[in-house]
Amino acid sequence: MKGERLHSVKVIGLIVLSVFIFHFSPSYAQRIPQAIEYTEIYDFLEELTTDGVIRSNAAVKPYTRDHIAALLREAQSKDSLLNRRQKEDLQFYLQDYALECDTVPTYYSYGHRHVTQWITPVSNLSLADPSLHILTKDKVFKMRIRPILGMDLSYNKKGLLMHRWYGAELQMDIAHHLSIWGSIRDNSWSGQGVNGSKVCYGWTPDGSPYPALNNFAGVQYKEANYGGDFSDSRGGISLYMWWGSIGVQRERITWGDAQHCSNILSAHNPAVPMFTIQLTPCKWFQFDYFHAWLPSNVIDSTYWYVEQQTATETQREYRPANKFMAANMFTFMPCKYVQFSFGNSIVYAERNVQAAYFIPIAFYKSLDHLLTKGLHSENQNSQAFATITVRPTDHLRLYGSFFLDEFKLARLKPDNKEHNPVSYLVGFNWSGWPVKGLALRGEFMRAYIATYEHSIKVLDYTSNSYQMGHYMGANAQSIFVQLAYRPTRSLRLTLDYTNNTKYTAYDYIRGDIKTIISQKPFDKPIWREDAVTFKAIYEVFNNCYAHVDFVYNNARAIEPDPADPDAEPAADVLNRYTPAYFQGQNFTFTCGLSFGF
Repeated sequence: MKGERLHSVKVIGLIVLSVFIFHFSPSYAQRIPQAIEYTEIYDFLEELTTDGVIRSNAAVKPYTRDHIAALLREAQSKDSLLNRRQKEDLQFYLQDYALECDTVPTYYSYGHRHVTQWITPVSNLSLADPSLHILTKDKVFKMRIRPILGMDLSYNKKGLLMHRWYGAELQMDIAHHLSIWGSIRDNSWSGQGVNGSKVCYGWTPDGSPYPALNNFAGVQYKEANYGGDFSDSRGGISLYMWWGSIGVQRERITWGDAQHCSNILSAHNPAVPMFTIQLTPCKWFQFDYFHAWLPSNVIDSTYWYVEQQTATETQREYRPANKFMAANMFTFMPCKYVQFSFGNSIVYAERNVQAAYFIPIAFYKSLDHLLTKGLHSENQNSQAFATITVRPTDHLRLYGSFFLDEFKLARLKPDNKEHNPVSYLVGFNWSGWPVKGLALRGEFMRAYIATYEHSIKVLDYTSNSYQMGHYMGANAQSIFVQLAYRPTRSLRLTLDYTNNTKYTAYDYIRGDIKTIISQKPFDKPIWREDAVTFKAIYEVFNNCYAHVDFVYNNARAIEPDPADPDAEPAADVLNRYTPAYFQGQNFTFTCGLSFGF
């Protein structure tokens, strides 16, 4: 009884302390993440950062909407550094983040102001964009309701593809300390070009789906005989104060500075539920932590239940193996010219969550050794990473990210044939000079043999079978170059060139791993794709945009050496890494219109 009373006293004390902290902390705007698929706002903030107008943390996304609003207000205070088009873009985006600025939006169109706002005795309402915004007079309750509707049509010589989606989004902020949000998007693909292969999948020779080597967001399809259906439900709840937040959410996140695709956490996999902590005690430091529940797509043969098939027959239905991930990231911004981040993570597969990995500030490989070495059992899969951004002058940003799956100094010796399973990415962004609104960007990535992989399949650096790092995976190279231009308000034109190469794929076999990583990386290409993309996107009003894309791609497999009896046939390689719709040479035209992203 004494122990129970002591426990009750501790719980009550914790509750009282929490109430005290949240009640007496200064109020702060809502902590709702801005989905990274809404690329227009992120591209505009990237432009302002590279031009030296604002300072933002490019290593951790998504940003929260209150943080974006703060960056926009900072740019507004320095409007003398902006040209006319940037000022128009700034006013345009401030409308979308009006609630975060404790007001409701008005609608702007071609420089003419149309107020769509009603004042009631208790609240302000605004119907625009076409969203419903509610702000009470005391500003302790804010709500945004937005419909989601969109369609893309794609056509090449393989046929016509139609992608449709619809849904809704709800965001609420209560008493300046609690944010709740949620959204649902129901998607469907149809058309003769799908042919059962869908657009994100390749296929193995035994008919199993395999995530393709493209930068499309990963999805988990439902059964559909006409193409592919999938739904995407996201949301969360966050308790916050001025110096940080704690919450539970299901969102897509990316870690590591990158324009095309990060090699640390790329958001290539579908969103996963996670427990999150973010601390922002000062302008020059940020700490991020999450513990995630990952879909393993691996069957646990010891975990099953019985399903009644008929009156006399039953069948075992096996459940997937549990899979979890914990990760942290420390970001330092000592001045506006330099930013660096570092952290570590662990992917683990236990019956239940491991309490040790809920320690936010920890080196997880050390904890893993503590938990497993005494039993002489296999470790879990741990990683370390870092990213650095340098702005040597206005208009130029240089960055690099490093992912260490496994690292030994002895492998750096010239006489050691073994290579560390690591990945590195370097890039640049030249923006705003000599022509305002014009940007030249480039990115180069390499991932060595066995990077992101593990001998125990459930411990791969994957979720829903999709790579959580760079989508190209191990023993691969990616080159990306982009010329972007923003000639007028909310119009962005881009011309991209991408060259991706996949080299010999090795199975991660624990007993042969030293031999495997002693092979020469980037030596024998088995698959290659070149793509040139022109894209025009215009945001008609906030969160409603139209786009037109012209894409030339050439995806092909390299014929294997006839002397290698173990080499996979070129046709199987092509089917594995490329959906049928994009195999070979194609000119693909896509147009679309959407409310929401």
